[in-house]
Amino acid sequence: MIDYIYYKNGRTYNLNYVDLFSGAGGLSLGFEKAGFKNIFAVEHDKQISKTYKKNFPDNNLLVTDIKKITESEINDLVGNNKVDVVVGGPPCQGFSLAGKNGRTFVDDERNYLFKEFIRFVSVIKPKMFVMENVARMASHNKGETIKEIKSSFEELGYIVQHKVLQAADYGIPQKRQRVFVVGSKLEGFEYPEVFEKQISVKEAIGDLPRLASGQKSSIPNHNAMNHSEQMLKKMSYIKDGGDRKDIPENLRPVTGDIRKYIRYNSKLPSVTVTGDMRKIFHYEQNRALTCRELARLQSFPDDFIFEGNSISVQQQIGNAVPPKLGFVVANEVKKVLR
Repeated sequence: MIDYIYYKNGRTYNLNYVDLFSGAGGLSLGFEKAGFKNIFAVEHDKQISKTYKKNFPDNNLLVTDIKKITESEINDLVGNNKVDVVVGGPPCQGFSLAGKNGRTFVDDERNYLFKEFIRFVSVIKPKMFVMENVARMASHNKGETIKEIKSSFEELGYIVQHKVLQAADYGIPQKRQRVFVVGSKLEGFEYPEVFEKQISVKEAIGDLPRLASGQKSSIPNHNAMNHSEQMLKKMSYIKDGGDRKDIPENLRPVTGDIRKYIRYNSKLPSVTVTGDMRKIFHYEQNRALTCRELARLQSFPDDFIFEGNSISVQQQIGNAVPPKLGFVVANEVKKVLR
């Protein structure tokens, strides 16, 4: 079993943060456990917002299209506060065309949410910002995209760095690479040091009650998916850490994503958790992982409750920033702000 009491006790809210594109609240949880107090958060999806509100009932969450929030409204939300850090992971879809036909990443209309992050930073003028995104951003267009992004913030007066972090290096039982772009008005920010030990899937979820296909439990979000007999038969052939090649040829799927029809390796960190993990199976039980097990692989504590149906909850978990990753980054931010 993994020890999920990894947060420091005795939190003091002498620092604050704003969370844009908050999702279920992975970054919010990480920063709050590091001692940051929320000023406001923004999330447009009403279903996801139910999860955020349940777990952060005292936070000022705006459920709206971020584009509709005016500069005047932003200033009203901030009030008399001097904002320490703005955090968030703006969805960016414009990787495929950026760099082609002279079109830049920032100019691509599909990346308007990234522009909104810049707009909020330009209005709020925080001491620091932390922007999380897919690792591909760091290498896209031969590195020109990340240069362009950093330049957009440097024009606002920030010292900007970026680094791709591997979640498994920071006590999170999952292989998940994400780029963290950090800007500061102050010098001295350093990315967190790698932990000595990685956490395996079995260490993370092995203590949870066993469940058969379709079985429910009293633990929030720990309910097994109801698989068909055909699917149960296929998965029964796959060994711990194995894949579709373990399935007899007459039953083996011949098409589809090669990252499906595999079993987690009990001795290693998990593969990347996404919004659809229905065909990646428990290392020894004949079923897919429950939402609670997936949440643990993302480092959410068991008292963090997800609202919605199983498909929505899986997507919320898969799209979240692992709270523990947010926590270790927040602690490095705190060193600069102090």
